[in-house]
Amino acid sequence: MGRGKIEIKKIENLNSRQVTFSKRRNGLLKKAQELSILCDAEVGVLIFSSTGKAYHWSSTSMEQTLLRYNRGVAEQSMEHPSDEQNAESNHPIDVNALKEEYLKLRSEYMKLNGKELEGLDFKELQHIEQQLNDGISQVKKRKEQVLIDQVNFSRLQEQKAILENEALRKQVGIRRWPQEENCKD
Repeated sequence: MGRGKIEIKKIENLNSRQVTFSKRRNGLLKKAQELSILCDAEVGVLIFSSTGKAYHWSSTSMEQTLLRYNRGVAEQSMEHPSDEQNAESNHPIDVNALKEEYLKLRSEYMKLNGKELEGLDFKELQHIEQQLNDGISQVKKRKEQVLIDQVNFSRLQEQKAILENEALRKQVGIRRWPQEENCKD
């Protein structure tokens, strides 16, 4: 007797969804491996869980498979260009370059946060310090501008409130208090 068909929709129960994800992920990776062996095909599979964790399998290396894929996409787009393919072929994904750029940016970020400073010489540390001082200076200037803007806005609101009070007094027919008239002189 065979299994019954299931309705393909999101599994609401979190535990059941996680168990199904694990089982089906393992099954998919096993099928990819079998396809690679049986048909002598280069296969690569990328899976991202709902939590953002990445799982992958490749019959060679994933980078090599992705580079080959990008070359194939570029060649296809030259033969049969479409809008989507043109956009992709104009900017093929170079995984190694992206990885290097990410590592470089991460290193700079960590240094600017005062971490991973080991191995830097005096000149490099001075350069980082100058960058931080320049950044602090810019933050202070912006903060001062925000405060000035807030003060100006408050003054405008105050003037607006005074004018509204004057107008309301005139409507109600109340004259100024004698003390207020004496203060103006």
